[in-house]
Order: sequence, then structure tokens, then C-alpha cells
Amino acid sequence: MTHPAALDGPPRRSTRVRAALGGVIVLALLGVGAAVVGAVVTPGGQTVTVEAPPADENAALDSAPVVEVVVLHVLGAVSQPGIVELPLGARVVDAIAAAGGPSDDADLGGVNLARVVVDGEQLRVPRIGEAPASAGAAAVPGASADGRVNLNTADAAALETLPGVGPAIAARIIAWRDENGPFRSVDELTAVSGIGEKTLEGLRDQATV
Repeated sequence: MTHPAALDGPPRRSTRVRAALGGVIVLALLGVGAAVVGAVVTPGGQTVTVEAPPADENAALDSAPVVEVVVLHVLGAVSQPGIVELPLGARVVDAIAAAGGPSDDADLGGVNLARVVVDGEQLRVPRIGEAPASAGAAAVPGASADGRVNLNTADAAALETLPGVGPAIAARIIAWRDENGPFRSVDELTAVSGIGEKTLEGLRDQATV
């Protein structure tokens, strides 16, 4: 006589077994897109470990700190005058060191070695016997050692100190040099819209390139 249980097909898995299998599948799927760490015991007694995926290398790159720099022109009594790049917050002493150090005839008492340099400035180290640049002129971006405004490095605020130059014309000067490169002479300012001969004459002695 056939036992009734044989007619019902293979024994059905228990609710607990089905739940365990479902848990393995769900955790495996989650492991593809998320960091899942854990262990699941299958109905056969085998332990399946679901590990976290490797860390995203791009995330490490994104978290890298951004180093900001300032660019300035060091000239005068230094061994290697020219353009130097320094980290943000650097001081005059760092700029002189980046320019090869002071020359033998440098008058280091004529500059404030502890001053924080600013982007775009021109730093002149005086020689013994030379008049030192004023502290205010040296600290203003675009100001030369003699106090004149350098048209190629001055920011909008410095340009606006020139007679006849307001915010609109200062913006045009900056736009012109961005498009055409540095000014070759002060007279070239007449190529900027809004600057005519009369305005040029009024600022000629107060600007340089």
C-alpha cells in the first residue's frame, strides 16, 4: 500500500529553511551595491560570509586635500629673480628663499621678512643703499616697488586706484589682458573700451607694465 506522503511529492522545506535561503539571496544582492559584512548559515550547516566590496579608489582621490598656491614676482637683491610659486600663507622669507636666497648686497632690513605674501604681488628686495619699498605698496597685489600699479598683475581693486578707472573699466582691463595677454606698454590701454587719450594721460605716471 502506498503511503499517502509519497503521493505528495518531495518533502516541502520548512518555513525556517526557506527564510534562510531567502536571506542568503538578499544579502548577496545587497553585497553588490553596498558594504555588507556578515555570515549566514545555510540549511546544510555551511557558513556563507558576505564581505564588503573593496573601497572606491575614486573616493580616496576625492578626499585628497587641495593645495592652494600663490604666485609672485621676486626681484632685486636675490640670487635668482623671477616668478615663484609658494603655498598659501607663505611669508616674505619663504619667497626670498624660493628665489635662491638674498644676494651679498641685499638689505634684508628693508623688507618685512615675516609678512604673509599675497598672490600676484611683486616683491623687490632692496640692495644696500637703496630706499626700501613702502610696506603698503609691497602688500598690494599689482603694486610695484615705486608704488605704481602694474597693469599686468593688478586686481580690480588696485586698478580702481588709477584716476579715471572705475569698476567697469577695471573689469575691461582684466578682460582685455586675459584675452590678449599682458600689456606691452601703458599706451596700449587705449585698446580697452572706455579709455581714451585724456584718461591715459591722467594715469600714465601712476601705471606700469
